[in-house]
Formats: sequence, C-alpha cells, structure tokens
Amino acid sequence: MNNQAIQTIEKEQIKFLKFPKEELLSSKKEKAERCQTLTRAMVLGNIEHQKVHILFADNEGLKRVNTTIWGVTEDYVILKTSTTIPMERIVSVA
Repeated sequence: MNNQAIQTIEKEQIKFLKFPKEELLSSKKEKAERCQTLTRAMVLGNIEHQKVHILFADNEGLKRVNTTIWGVTEDYVILKTSTTIPMERIVSVA
C-alpha cells in the first residue's frame, strides 16, 4: 500500500465510496493512537473549527480528505452532513 498514489477527494464524495471490512492497522497500540488522535481532532474541530487531513482506504486504494471531524464513535468517524468513514479504514490523521 505504500507505493500507491494517494487521491485527494472532497468530503462530499465519501458517501459514494465502498469500504471493505478489513482493519488496516495491525497493533493495538496503533489503533489506540488512531482513536486518541481522532478524538483530539474532533475537539479541535468542534471548538476551533480546525480541519485535519484524514488518510483512509476504500476498495480502490488510498484517499485523503481535508475536513472537520464532528464526531467519533467506536466504529465510525462522523463528518459534516452525516458522512461517515469506518474506523478500521483510517490509516492516519494529521
């Protein structure tokens, strides 16, 4: 997956993507760090309207979106207009 081109998309396109069920991160530590980073990004988004870059993978490859995170659940990251990204498909947040 490291040599793939990363496609930047708009958040409005996410609802048209298909997501496999496989987890992308292998260790419990990576998953815990992802959750902490997403929660911090959600707080910054809700308080300061700060956007973040989310790197994730759908069934076609890596994608990047620059957006505000409105919510984080155990299974999904929630963006504006109830758009969601499955937690297990998120690689990183910056």
